Amino acid sequence: MTPALERSGRGALLRDLRAGVRTLGLSALLMAVLCGVWESYRWMGQRLELTWPFEINERTMPHTWDMVGQLFEPAQRNGPLLIEILFDAALFTAREALVGFVLGAAIGFAIGVVLAHSRLLQRGFLPYLVASQTIPILAIAPMVVVWLGGNGAPAWVSVAVISAYLTFFPVAINTLRGLLSIDPRALDLMRSYAAGWWPILWKLRVPASLPYLFTAFKVAAPAAVVGAIIGELPSSIQDGLAGAILNFNQYYVTSPPSLWAVNIIAALLGIAFFAAVALAERLVVHRRPENVA
Repeated sequence: MTPALERSGRGALLRDLRAGVRTLGLSALLMAVLCGVWESYRWMGQRLELTWPFEINERTMPHTWDMVGQLFEPAQRNGPLLIEILFDAALFTAREALVGFVLGAAIGFAIGVVLAHSRLLQRGFLPYLVASQTIPILAIAPMVVVWLGGNGAPAWVSVAVISAYLTFFPVAINTLRGLLSIDPRALDLMRSYAAGWWPILWKLRVPASLPYLFTAFKVAAPAAVVGAIIGELPSSIQDGLAGAILNFNQYYVTSPPSLWAVNIIAALLGIAFFAAVALAERLVVHRRPENVA
């Protein structure tokens, strides 16, 4: 490696570190602001005795520190801490969501590639693709469980398929947009060298579509977590976050912070999926040779 390239690589690494620190700082500041807004509204609502849109009290709006503190309290007497239970549940849901994300992304990418090579299929198939997303996932999830469970598939497979259902659409649409975003002159040049559709796809269209793909991945990754949690409900899976939500929902009247603590862990899992995709985007897209010069 030449000294110039080495200095360029170190500079890019320092810029990435500074950007990461700024992002973490901004996220922490935003979280502090949101907590401040929550507590301010809670304080004002109790002083003014607000009853719309709901009554403000310890049950409807517990303190933010009570929600976080609940994570470090035993879930049961002499039992493990709540955060330990929810961490195991989050790992279980994360595995299902990861399988669903990979499956949905692969299906969406394949659909985008097929549609990019056929105007006729775009006109005929895109309306049905859009219509598929208007069907409530809660209506589809029980059917998937019955279909796959009736054939002997494990329950987590049904959950992964439901998660994939929420994942494939943004990937398919953005893949199509990205593959069609290439410079026509570059396409004409490739064809002038008698390049077939396969070299054009992998050497021209896919590299040009990477920013579109990672934008779709960042949308689809948290959706995969949501799909996994929803899919666990009709699958009767008790080991994931959906089981924890159902369990602590029964005790919401007596212990509201417990259910809010589950929501915090679920949100953090979605953020972790988003952050992983954002990191992959920075490594793949922003580290390409043309971007490191």
